[in-house]
Formats: sequence, C-alpha cells, structure tokens
Amino acid sequence: MSRTEAERISDVRQVLEAARTLVRERAELAAEIARTTGLSPEGVELAMTEHLETTATDAELASLVARAGDAPRVHVILSANVFIAALRAIAIARAASRFVTVRPSRREPVFARALVGALGCTEITLAENVAPMEVTGGEIHVYGRDETIARVRAAARPGVVVRGHGAGMGIAWIGPGWPVSEAARALASDVVPFDQRGCLSPRVALVLGDEARAEAFAEALHDVLGAWETKVPRGELSREEAETAARYSETMTFAGKVFEAPGHIVALAHEGSVLAVPPPGRHVHVARVSDARSVASRIAPLSRAIVAVGASDPTEARAFAPAHARVSVLGQMQRPPLDGPVDNR
Repeated sequence: MSRTEAERISDVRQVLEAARTLVRERAELAAEIARTTGLSPEGVELAMTEHLETTATDAELASLVARAGDAPRVHVILSANVFIAALRAIAIARAASRFVTVRPSRREPVFARALVGALGCTEITLAENVAPMEVTGGEIHVYGRDETIARVRAAARPGVVVRGHGAGMGIAWIGPGWPVSEAARALASDVVPFDQRGCLSPRVALVLGDEARAEAFAEALHDVLGAWETKVPRGELSREEAETAARYSETMTFAGKVFEAPGHIVALAHEGSVLAVPPPGRHVHVARVSDARSVASRIAPLSRAIVAVGASDPTEARAFAPAHARVSVLGQMQRPPLDGPVDNR
C-alpha cells in the first residue's frame, strides 16, 4: 500500500531522530570513523556536530519526498568520500520506498551501520553487497565515482531504475564589495569540512578585481587555513592525493604563486590561465577575474563537474552557475537544506 506524503515525511523524520542519537553518542563512534575515513578526530567532531543533517523544515522534507519519487524497494550503494552523506542517501531512499537495503562503503562502513542500527527499523536493512544483476525490481541509488555508476547501470536488469550521484566539486565567487579577509574566512569554513573530499567542497575561487585584490585574498585564505589547522588538523592524505598535491604545487610555482603549509596549499594563478582543479586535501586554486561577464565561459570546461557555487552574492552567481548546481552564500556551502539530493542531479 502506497504511503501518503505525511507518512513519508514522518518516516524521514525517524531517520533524523536516529542521526540525533548518533550525535549524542558520537564518542563511541568517533575514533573508529577517524580510522576509516582518515579524518582527524577533530574533523570527525566538526562533521558530526556542525554538518550532519539532524533537522529539516516541513517545506524541505516535502521537497525531498516529491523529488524522491515512489518505488517498491530501493537498494542504496554508498560511497566513502563523506561519511555523513549516508544520512541523506538513506533519507531519500526511505522517502521513495518503505523497503530499503543499504550497502555501506567497504572503506567507511561505520557511520552507515550505526545509523541503520539506531533506526531499529525492520524495513531498512544492511547488505554486504548489492549485485545489480540480481536486483529484479525497484531502484538502485548509487553514490561514488562516475565509473562505478556506469558499471552499475550496465549490469542492471531492464526495468530497474538506477539513480546515480557521482563526483563533483564546488567553486567560490568573490565578488565586489566584500572585504577579502571576510571572504577568506567564509571560504575556509567551506574548505575544511571532510578535508575537501565532498562534492560540495570548493576547490577553485574566482576573485573579481585587480591582481592586488586576488593576491590579498589568496594570502588571507592561506592565513585562515593555517589557523584552522590548529583547531581542526587535516587528516591523512592517501598516497595518490599527496603525490597529486605535490605535482600541483610544483606546477603552480611556475604558473603562479604558491602559499603552502603542512596542512594546505593556496595557489594564485597567473591571469588568463586555464583553471586547474587541485586534489582534495584543503587545496584551493585562486584565479583573478577582471569581468564578471566572462565567468560562464571561464568555467565552461568544468561545468558538468560543478555542483555547488558559494558566493558573496548568490543572485550574482546564479547568472553563471550551471543549472544543476546549488548556489549558496559563501560559508554555507557545506550546510545544504535536506530538500533532495545534495548534488541536485
């Protein structure tokens, strides 16, 4: 029997209540989550207390339910990139169906397992594996790399809907009239959570103005990220991330100016250069823009990957932001409302 909108919203609210339970009991989970994610203990604390969705308005939940659709069963395949993303994924699946199967990431299964356990609902179950070719009906919601989504789609049976949420990134727009020190503080608060591994994490900052303003912003961001390191140290980088960061720093030494510390890199690019996307790990590519009208063409090569835009003026940013991107005030990029998929795709 199909559920009413009110029943679906009530079911999602139970997911939020389970999340609140985990926040209260986070001391029991934090060390293991730090081990599996590579985040510092302080990074796990920041994510759990400041970025985990534990509340939502009626309007936000109505939007989430409407966008979730209706399915007899949903199988969820989770990614390890942002451990708290399991909550939104499970909430969307629960809005879509009474029956949900969750396969946690093998690299970071702790939070998802704890959330399902806190729910204590027999209709939401854990699975060690979800083999797409064995799913005979309903939907598969898969989170992760584009290659993973493609493999699931290729293996899924006819009639099984596959909803993929792949890789993405954020960009920041530093428009006129905002002091660079204030903008740097706001951007840093979006860079630090999850060590920049989420699809909402900004990795490129566009600064409107002359060279002096762009350099002042880059230097201010370098200082603020250094201050963050003392409060919330960056966690461990993978070998690939560390090697890619070293290559990025070396390249930008010739293609711009680099402000580097043990826990971050801020690189200021020469005017007119191609936008280079640094790897995750609190690394930000700063580029000067002399004319706001040129932004759309400047970011065009990255458009498909951009799922979030943080701006001093969101109205101004909507003029060039990709249609699928979330647009928010800078400093709020990592706190999207629980109104649907985080990537809006």
